[in-house]
Amino acid sequence: MTMPKGPQAFPRDEYLRRLAAVKTEMERREVTSLVITSPAEITYLSGYTAKSAYIPQGLIISLKDEEPTFLTRRMDAPAAVHQTFMDRSRVIGYPEALIADPDKDGFDALIDFLRDNGPGGGKVALENKNLSTKLIERFKARIPETEFADFSDQVNWIRLIKSDLEIAMMREAAAITDAGMLRAKEVIRPGVREADAAAEIIATLVRGVNGKVGTDLRRVFLCATPRSGTAHIIWTEDVFRQGSQINVEMGGVRHGYVSALMRTFSIGKPSDRLRRVHDAEVAGLEAALSAVKPGATCGDVATAFYTTLKKHGVEKESRCGYAIGIDWTEPTASLREDDHTVLQPNMTFHLMLGNWIDEDFGYVISETFRVTESGAETFSKLPREIFEI
Repeated sequence: MTMPKGPQAFPRDEYLRRLAAVKTEMERREVTSLVITSPAEITYLSGYTAKSAYIPQGLIISLKDEEPTFLTRRMDAPAAVHQTFMDRSRVIGYPEALIADPDKDGFDALIDFLRDNGPGGGKVALENKNLSTKLIERFKARIPETEFADFSDQVNWIRLIKSDLEIAMMREAAAITDAGMLRAKEVIRPGVREADAAAEIIATLVRGVNGKVGTDLRRVFLCATPRSGTAHIIWTEDVFRQGSQINVEMGGVRHGYVSALMRTFSIGKPSDRLRRVHDAEVAGLEAALSAVKPGATCGDVATAFYTTLKKHGVEKESRCGYAIGIDWTEPTASLREDDHTVLQPNMTFHLMLGNWIDEDFGYVISETFRVTESGAETFSKLPREIFEI
């Protein structure tokens, strides 16, 4: 039997729309063939989400072909046939002999494909940012008659503005995130092991909500006293105690799309310091959201936050947000005062207000939002409060 096509996250027309935008940029740059190696961009342009990026693989887009071609390890080819929107003939599995060979690897299969089916004298674009200098030189040496160009981050900027279908997917992810955070509120108790609480939270993120399962796991950070001053620690073997503060960050996932959320928990009455920082951060959060509108810049949003925060006697060193979508962070626009990216409808951001003030004290709150025609839509439905246990 052959591998059947699985349920597609998006209709074929949605993928062709995305590819058309990429091809327009290729034509502008006089590029005939493009090699995509970023896992998030491969997901964006094909629907592939299997975990095979630890080995060489690439999505090749040609101006002469409607569908791209995906080259991956032979054992991963059935997953690509199952998950992607493309015809099965567009999935090529390269042989196992290219794995763990000190002299050649899967990129040689990509180079062979380009040489045999490539631009015919046209220009080939690579994402140089994702490749080593040595590997880029290998492409050039093995196809010496071809001109190469750098296409780094171009697809990332294209996917900065989401379609309505992508926004709907992020809303589904947000509902899962909310369910996970509410489960955290149920299971964080004095005497409970952090690992046991994390297991319950993760189970909720996988089971999903409203008939929509979580299709993957991303970050679940659970930074409890005495580690509330840390940013990216997961659960430990410790137990929660009376008086503990717990900073939680998580994101539900739907077909690669993430909606992130942060909330601070307190077992018992929050300290005066925690309450003061919380009030300042919420005021800054609301000021930032009020600054969101088409035509404003990322810097305008950041300035509204930082100005309000300082008025309350609190400062935050790190940026206050970033573009979000597939695989959590998009490496494009940041919510920082010197980022002049102009906001447009259906851009999505994680307004991330985690603030690590001292080694032994930090605080978190955040919202994932989209830019609307008139302002901001936050995806989470949870209150902006310290969750007291």
